[in-house]
Amino acid sequence: MLQINLFAVVLAAVAAFVIGFLLHGPFLGKLWMKLADVHPTGNEKFKDMIPQMLWNLLANLATAYALAMFYLFVSTSSLASGPGIMTGIISAFWLWLGFIVASSSMEVIWMKRKFSLWAFECFSSLAAIIAMGIIIASL
Repeated sequence: MLQINLFAVVLAAVAAFVIGFLLHGPFLGKLWMKLADVHPTGNEKFKDMIPQMLWNLLANLATAYALAMFYLFVSTSSLASGPGIMTGIISAFWLWLGFIVASSSMEVIWMKRKFSLWAFECFSSLAAIIAMGIIIASL
Protein backbone atom coordinates (compact mmCIF):
# COMPACT_ATOMS: atom_id res chain seq x y z
CA MET A 1 0.00 0.00 0.00
CA LEU A 2 1.32 3.43 -0.95
CA GLN A 3 1.57 6.02 1.77
CA ILE A 4 1.59 9.77 1.75
CA ASN A 5 5.01 11.30 2.25
CA LEU A 6 4.40 13.72 5.13
CA PHE A 7 7.77 15.39 4.59
CA ALA A 8 6.69 16.19 1.01
CA VAL A 9 3.38 17.55 2.31
CA VAL A 10 5.11 19.87 4.78
CA LEU A 11 7.69 20.97 2.21
CA ALA A 12 4.93 21.62 -0.34
CA ALA A 13 2.98 23.69 2.20
CA VAL A 14 6.05 25.77 3.04
CA ALA A 15 6.82 26.24 -0.67
CA ALA A 16 3.27 27.48 -1.27
CA PHE A 17 3.63 29.85 1.67
CA VAL A 18 6.88 31.26 0.25
CA ILE A 19 5.38 31.61 -3.24
CA GLY A 20 2.39 33.44 -1.79
CA PHE A 21 4.71 35.74 0.15
CA LEU A 22 6.82 36.49 -2.92
CA LEU A 23 3.86 37.14 -5.22
CA HIS A 24 2.06 39.32 -2.67
CA GLY A 25 5.28 41.03 -1.56
CA PRO A 26 8.53 41.60 -3.42
CA PHE A 27 7.49 40.41 -6.90
CA LEU A 28 3.94 41.69 -7.41
CA GLY A 29 3.08 43.29 -4.08
CA LYS A 30 2.46 46.76 -5.50
CA LEU A 31 0.06 45.34 -8.09
CA TRP A 32 -1.70 43.25 -5.44
CA MET A 33 -2.07 46.27 -3.12
CA LYS A 34 -3.54 48.30 -5.98
CA LEU A 35 -5.99 45.52 -6.91
CA ALA A 36 -6.94 44.89 -3.27
CA ASP A 37 -7.18 48.60 -2.52
CA VAL A 38 -4.66 48.23 0.30
CA HIS A 39 -2.98 51.41 1.49
CA PRO A 40 -0.13 50.82 3.94
CA THR A 41 0.08 53.31 6.76
CA GLY A 42 3.66 52.55 7.71
CA ASN A 43 2.57 51.39 11.14
CA GLU A 44 2.20 47.73 10.14
CA LYS A 45 4.20 45.34 12.30
CA PHE A 46 5.37 41.86 11.40
CA LYS A 47 4.30 40.46 14.77
CA ASP A 48 0.72 41.56 14.10
CA MET A 49 0.63 39.32 11.01
CA ILE A 50 1.79 36.15 12.78
CA PRO A 51 -1.72 34.77 13.52
CA GLN A 52 -2.78 35.20 9.88
CA MET A 53 0.48 33.66 8.70
CA LEU A 54 -0.07 30.61 10.92
CA TRP A 55 -3.63 30.19 9.62
CA ASN A 56 -2.30 30.54 6.08
CA LEU A 57 0.32 27.86 6.72
CA LEU A 58 -2.34 25.57 8.20
CA ALA A 59 -4.51 26.08 5.10
CA ASN A 60 -1.49 25.28 2.93
CA LEU A 61 -0.92 22.07 4.91
CA ALA A 62 -4.53 21.03 4.36
CA THR A 63 -4.26 21.77 0.64
CA ALA A 64 -0.95 19.92 0.32
CA TYR A 65 -2.32 16.88 2.14
CA ALA A 66 -5.47 16.83 -0.01
CA LEU A 67 -3.31 17.16 -3.13
CA ALA A 68 -1.09 14.30 -1.93
CA MET A 69 -4.17 12.12 -1.45
CA PHE A 70 -5.49 13.02 -4.89
CA TYR A 71 -2.07 12.47 -6.47
CA LEU A 72 -1.86 9.05 -4.81
CA PHE A 73 -5.18 8.00 -6.33
CA VAL A 74 -4.42 9.48 -9.75
CA SER A 75 -0.89 8.09 -9.98
CA THR A 76 -2.09 4.56 -9.21
CA SER A 77 -5.06 4.72 -11.59
CA SER A 78 -4.99 2.81 -14.85
CA LEU A 79 -6.30 6.00 -16.49
CA ALA A 80 -3.13 7.94 -15.66
CA SER A 81 0.40 7.50 -16.92
CA GLY A 82 1.61 6.52 -13.45
CA PRO A 83 3.56 8.46 -10.84
CA GLY A 84 5.77 11.32 -11.90
CA ILE A 85 6.12 15.06 -12.06
CA MET A 86 3.68 15.46 -14.96
CA THR A 87 1.02 13.53 -13.03
CA GLY A 88 1.67 15.83 -10.07
CA ILE A 89 1.25 18.92 -12.24
CA ILE A 90 -1.91 17.60 -13.89
CA SER A 91 -3.39 16.57 -10.53
CA ALA A 92 -2.63 20.01 -9.09
CA PHE A 93 -4.11 21.77 -12.12
CA TRP A 94 -7.42 19.87 -11.95
CA LEU A 95 -7.76 20.44 -8.21
CA TRP A 96 -7.00 24.12 -8.75
CA LEU A 97 -9.53 24.49 -11.55
CA GLY A 98 -12.27 22.37 -10.02
CA PHE A 99 -12.07 23.58 -6.46
CA ILE A 100 -10.04 26.76 -6.01
CA VAL A 101 -11.14 28.60 -9.15
CA ALA A 102 -14.71 27.36 -9.07
CA SER A 103 -15.33 28.05 -5.38
CA SER A 104 -13.53 31.40 -5.29
CA SER A 105 -15.43 32.59 -8.38
CA MET A 106 -18.52 32.85 -6.17
CA GLU A 107 -16.91 35.91 -4.59
CA VAL A 108 -16.90 37.60 -8.01
CA ILE A 109 -20.31 36.32 -9.05
CA TRP A 110 -22.24 37.01 -5.84
CA MET A 111 -20.17 39.31 -3.67
CA LYS A 112 -18.99 41.62 -6.45
CA ARG A 113 -15.30 41.16 -5.70
CA LYS A 114 -13.13 42.78 -8.36
CA PHE A 115 -12.44 40.40 -11.23
CA SER A 116 -8.84 41.64 -11.51
CA LEU A 117 -8.13 40.83 -7.85
CA TRP A 118 -9.78 37.42 -8.23
CA ALA A 119 -7.67 36.72 -11.35
CA PHE A 120 -4.52 37.73 -9.47
CA GLU A 121 -5.39 35.41 -6.58
CA CYS A 122 -6.18 32.58 -9.02
CA PHE A 123 -2.79 33.05 -10.68
CA SER A 124 -1.10 33.08 -7.28
CA SER A 125 -2.88 29.92 -6.17
CA LEU A 126 -2.06 28.21 -9.49
CA ALA A 127 1.65 28.93 -9.02
CA ALA A 128 1.51 27.62 -5.46
CA ILE A 129 -0.45 24.45 -6.19
CA ILE A 130 1.66 23.56 -9.23
CA ALA A 131 4.75 23.85 -7.02
CA MET A 132 3.01 21.64 -4.46
CA GLY A 133 2.23 19.08 -7.15
CA ILE A 134 5.83 19.01 -8.33
CA ILE A 135 7.18 18.60 -4.80
CA ILE A 136 4.69 15.90 -3.84
CA ALA A 137 5.33 13.97 -7.05
CA SER A 138 9.11 14.32 -6.74
CA LEU A 139 9.61 13.06 -3.20
